Amino acid sequence: MPHDHHDHDHDHDHHGLSPSGHPYRQDDDTPLTYWQRMEIAVRELLIEKGVTTAAEIAGQIDLMDSRSPANGAAVVARAWTDPAFKSRLLKNAGDASREMGFDIGPLHLIAVENTADTHNLIVCTLCSCYPRNLLGLPPDWYKTRAYRSRAVREPRAVLAEFGVDLPDSTTIRVHDSTADMRYIVLPARPAGTESMTEDQLAALVTRDCIIGTGLPRMPQGSAAPG
Repeated sequence: MPHDHHDHDHDHDHHGLSPSGHPYRQDDDTPLTYWQRMEIAVRELLIEKGVTTAAEIAGQIDLMDSRSPANGAAVVARAWTDPAFKSRLLKNAGDASREMGFDIGPLHLIAVENTADTHNLIVCTLCSCYPRNLLGLPPDWYKTRAYRSRAVREPRAVLAEFGVDLPDSTTIRVHDSTADMRYIVLPARPAGTESMTEDQLAALVTRDCIIGTGLPRMPQGSAAPG
């Protein structure tokens, strides 16, 4: 897996920390990697200098672990049911997400809308920049060199491999995330969902359709689009 250049601090597995902040060794025969040693050294130095505490670090880890695609699904469902919120989301996705109580930090978040003739796909060609504060950790495939390069060169083929077969008439727009700017896709609301509640709609929204590599689930009893 490629190493991130400017987003790597969020990619390490922070699970397995003791209450003092020290990592439990799952296998004493497995040596720590260079980046694990660096993380331990920097963390212990920050605690020693009084910059932070083990409790604050544990609290941030818990906060990061609480983020999941369910947050993004809730934002999408709100946009599907509230035209005014949808307008605010497309104008400033960061402010709209904060309006729902999701702390996305200082990054510039942009929502792009799928329509009848346009499909949006999100990638980070440099490393693995991803709206983690809203969707949690990125899937492993999002960080691979194959996805990062092919999503730009041949997005239609990549989408087909994910099971998203689009008509030739559909325009595919690829959006490249950066360290300071992230994207989310606002997928088209499935037909036949007019009577569904916001929570029911959120259950149709997958992580992949917020990235653009998937489509919302169809409601039970509905036929898949032809």
